[in-house]
Amino acid sequence: MKTLPKNTQSKESILQMMDDARHQDAKWKDGRTFSLVYYAGEEISNLVKEAYMKFFHENGLNPMAFPSLQKFETEVLSMTANLFHGDKNTVGSLTSGGTESILMAVKTYRDYARKVRPEVTEPEIILPISVHAAFEKAAHYFNVKPIHIPLTDEYRVDTNAVRQAINENTILIIGSAPAYPQGIMDPIQELSNIALEHNLPLHVDACLGGFILPFLKELGYPIPPFDFELPGVTSISADIHKYGYAAKGVSTILYRTDELRKHQYFAYADWPGGIFVSPTATGTRPGGAIAAAWAVMNYLGLEGYVKLAKKSISTTHKIIEGIRAIPELYILGNPEATVFSVGSDEVNVFSVADEMEQLGWHMDRQQNPTCLHFMITPAHEAVTDQFIKDLETSVRDVKENPEKYQSGSAAMYGMMGEIPDRSEVDQYLIHMLNDLMRLK
Repeated sequence: MKTLPKNTQSKESILQMMDDARHQDAKWKDGRTFSLVYYAGEEISNLVKEAYMKFFHENGLNPMAFPSLQKFETEVLSMTANLFHGDKNTVGSLTSGGTESILMAVKTYRDYARKVRPEVTEPEIILPISVHAAFEKAAHYFNVKPIHIPLTDEYRVDTNAVRQAINENTILIIGSAPAYPQGIMDPIQELSNIALEHNLPLHVDACLGGFILPFLKELGYPIPPFDFELPGVTSISADIHKYGYAAKGVSTILYRTDELRKHQYFAYADWPGGIFVSPTATGTRPGGAIAAAWAVMNYLGLEGYVKLAKKSISTTHKIIEGIRAIPELYILGNPEATVFSVGSDEVNVFSVADEMEQLGWHMDRQQNPTCLHFMITPAHEAVTDQFIKDLETSVRDVKENPEKYQSGSAAMYGMMGEIPDRSEVDQYLIHMLNDLMRLK
């Protein structure tokens, strides 16, 4: 096992070791990744780093100790609420990321149901199968039952199936704007109507689209309503560290009323360490992330975000056009924004992904159906032509050598897909992660 160094080492040697360690990391700054990092150039990146470092040591746990962080947080939430057609009653919290925002939403509605519907002892939440896996985690953590709803041929949730799934145990309906897998928006207008008809809350997961859909709409793109503009929407989650270009990790969870948000909080008055109350799942919260979110939102403003959205959507359309020119490939559905997936009936796209990674691209793979996943940012503008060229080469190579599906990620996904007991696959994944995280 690694032990603590016996002697103090120089700053230069430590930084050099860190640089050496990242040689095999994904080259996100070069536009070689299609997830995980949202890069809009050095100017914005440098501002975010400087703002973060100004509040590097501050702790968002206690807003009374750091009123500056309280100012930043409330103003970030206010600006975000304004983007989503909120009003003076809209409230929210900053979290560490989309997963925590989703966890908080499910916890809030579970506890709210306990208060207003105490007869519900086995709460259920209605989930399109395309919603983020964090909702499954939330259901597991908070002991609510997920009711899975199929998608239409357009990869949107089947609203008729939603209606049929509602029963006396339903405490929440969920929709995505857009859903992660295919980048396609659920029919939030219809879900809003259903929620109102049944007097149920509706949470919209806009973690991915929240900080680009309003700006695409500003550019004239036909983005359907998805936020508090719809009377049935009671809460929204949206990540600022995605298309908001803030530092990792900062997300928002917004509620239509304070009555809902109160059920998100945790308080304990009998701790010997003092009275304890916290708004979200975490205690300590990095002040730098809060400050950086405030800085980048004020720096870019509406004008800056619209410019970045225009660059991202233009690059997306160019890449999609290039993909559609490759006869073996197709785009799944009709995505509204800058996220999409690519499938094929003629080649194994996982083998194509393996070939692309040999050429220096970091590829994201999806299943049910088999496809590759892409999130386009301004960083991809400069590499679009090279990407399409390499993709054409990889597709041709796999088509001419079909045996390649018997190795690499294609073989791994194929093996897991043949196991009928899906709990065995879950355990396999847990063992794989456990091995990866062994102490060195």
